[in-house]
Amino acid sequence: MDPKTTRTQTHIYDGDGDDLMIDHELHERLVIVPDARPFKGPDTSPMVRIMWGQHLLDDLLVGRYRSLVCAVNADDNSHGIIGQLANLLPTSQWDPDSITAHAKLFAARDKVTVIKYDMDMVEVLALLRPGDHEHLTLDDLAQGFRVVTEMVRRRSRRSPVASVSFLGARANALVDDQGREPTFETVLRTMHKAGFAGDVYPSPWMWESAPTAVFARYPFPSSIEQMRQGGY
Repeated sequence: MDPKTTRTQTHIYDGDGDDLMIDHELHERLVIVPDARPFKGPDTSPMVRIMWGQHLLDDLLVGRYRSLVCAVNADDNSHGIIGQLANLLPTSQWDPDSITAHAKLFAARDKVTVIKYDMDMVEVLALLRPGDHEHLTLDDLAQGFRVVTEMVRRRSRRSPVASVSFLGARANALVDDQGREPTFETVLRTMHKAGFAGDVYPSPWMWESAPTAVFARYPFPSSIEQMRQGGY
């Protein structure tokens, strides 16, 4: 039986679920499109997997990852994911105050610093922006992810690794050369060029991206560039 020509009538949900889930009153929805046919050979090239619709804290607390990449600052980390994670992990010796105090030790440096926080279940690799930068820049992000990639490569027990998207942050805002928040594609490209090949969790507000379709991994297929240039 040829999988290329055979179609199935299998439903996704039990009962009337398939009909109910096309309800246009659903407020949070994603349109995820495949970037390749599922029956081709495996793609072993380095890529970033995008965890649309998944909750990062939940996955960290059940042990799906050994490392987390996020941002840290030398002022207040009580509202960021690093502070939330420290409060939720029962064996962590860190809290938002001690996280901030530790970051202050590196705050005067003139380049981005990757600070390690051992929280027992998870090792946090936190990017601290240079002391003279008001915000985290794309250059900072690239430099930080080059360090992160090397740290993960040198110590395999740091894998699997997850990262936040660095978008929508307040104290640790990410900006481009024009001082604006970059696109998600730009963030993914920056991470990938630095060698990162882990999972990235989009910010929850990005779950409402429909009707714009999204891909589940980066690099994106060449078809999207063809469409940008007017081709099909």
